[in-house]
Amino acid sequence: MSEAALAIEDGSVFIGQPFGATLDVAAEVVFNTGITGYQEVATDPSYRGQMVVMTHPQIGNYGIAASGDESVRPWVSALIVRELADHPHHWEARMRLEDFLSTWDVPGLQGIDTRALVRRLRQTGTQRGVLRHSSSSGFTSTDLEELREAANAAPSVSQLDLVTGVSAVLPLTASDNQIALLDCGTKWNIVRSLERRGVRPRVWPWTASSDEILEARPRGIVISNGPGDPAKLPSVVGTVKQLVQSGTPVMGICLGHQLLGLSAGATTNRLRYGHHGGNHPVRDLASGRVTITTQNHEFQVVGATVPPASGFEVSQINLNDGSVEGLRHRELPAFSVQYHPEGCPGPQDSQALFDDFLGLASISTSPPDPLSFQDS
Repeated sequence: MSEAALAIEDGSVFIGQPFGATLDVAAEVVFNTGITGYQEVATDPSYRGQMVVMTHPQIGNYGIAASGDESVRPWVSALIVRELADHPHHWEARMRLEDFLSTWDVPGLQGIDTRALVRRLRQTGTQRGVLRHSSSSGFTSTDLEELREAANAAPSVSQLDLVTGVSAVLPLTASDNQIALLDCGTKWNIVRSLERRGVRPRVWPWTASSDEILEARPRGIVISNGPGDPAKLPSVVGTVKQLVQSGTPVMGICLGHQLLGLSAGATTNRLRYGHHGGNHPVRDLASGRVTITTQNHEFQVVGATVPPASGFEVSQINLNDGSVEGLRHRELPAFSVQYHPEGCPGPQDSQALFDDFLGLASISTSPPDPLSFQDS
């Protein structure tokens, strides 16, 4: 049986069996605590530049469904699991997970102790790593030492241009031009969540200027999620600042939230091992309401650095670690959330934020039937 090995920069090496594409990669290693939703995780553009370890012990048991994609392709650098299901069964499955990854040149690794790997990542923080396939004779001690050295040379997401390539890739043609979507790597369910409310957004690439967007006279603007370090996108920060100052309603999601924070004069930094999963409790400071949220990010807005003169204030916090989960302007119609209100995978507790945003934009819609999100 062929082998593949994952080495991370603390010197740990995990040897297992490869699946998917026979391709060697170097990237950051993060973990996701979701029980289901591996297809949505794999196709989330925010994971570009990262290998994802799934904490659930068996992955792939319902195959790949036609309705499960969050983008046009999987964006993870690699998928790492304890056990890959041999014979997936689901009425909607169109192919096996390993065939899906292979089609898009994404490697996978199974048969390792994912609990031990995740414990290391929790203790030491997100680490860089390399995934390599062995020759027929397996790995020698020299090979493993080379792997450890290579792990220390792997790139971090802060060194890479990740937004270029994932922006404006969704095949959307129709638009009613009421809502502008500044696409830094948006997930499909953000678009679907608007469409279920009768709104077809006009998608703008991340390079679009504020003048271009405002000349189209949108009634509201969404700043999407996306991969990488927000501090590496100073031009987008400037665009977001001008969009907010225009008085047009603005909603930021995930990376969009971080860009909004930077545009207000706050700073961002890295979390120890990020937030990746569908079980993060968030409290709204004004109402006291707690929702369970889907999250996928490595960076946070530092709440203490939000300038009072900016007009923005922290509106929501994470109940696990106290990190900032939302910002809201005291006067202008602008707010953001660090999590994914569209879920996919994960809970739909925060779908009402899209209704709040469309209300700010004076767009009358009927909230969709909650059952319409069951297939998302």
